[in-house]
Amino acid sequence: MNFRKIAALVASAGTLFWLYTFYAIAHVPPGDGTGFEWLAVFPLGTIFGLFFLPAWLLAASERLSRLSIMVGLCGLIAFAVVWAQLLNEFPKS
Repeated sequence: MNFRKIAALVASAGTLFWLYTFYAIAHVPPGDGTGFEWLAVFPLGTIFGLFFLPAWLLAASERLSRLSIMVGLCGLIAFAVVWAQLLNEFPKS
C-alpha cells in the first residue's frame, strides 16, 4: 500500500474543499449587506494552515506518510464540524 499517495489524496481533498468554501461563501444569499459572512474565511484558513499545509509537507518528504494521513483526516473532520456550523449561520435563500 502506497501511503504517500493516500496522504496526497487526503491533502488534496482538504485543499479542494478549502478552495470551494470561497466559492460557496461568495454565493451566499445577501443577508443584511454587511459582508460578515466573509469572516468565515478565518477559521477555515486556520484549519487549512494547521492541518493541510503540514499534511502536504509530510507527504512530500516521503517520510511520515501515515502521520500525514492522520493529520489530514483530523483536518477533514475539523472542516466538517466548522462548515456544518457555518451553514446554520448563513442566511437562507
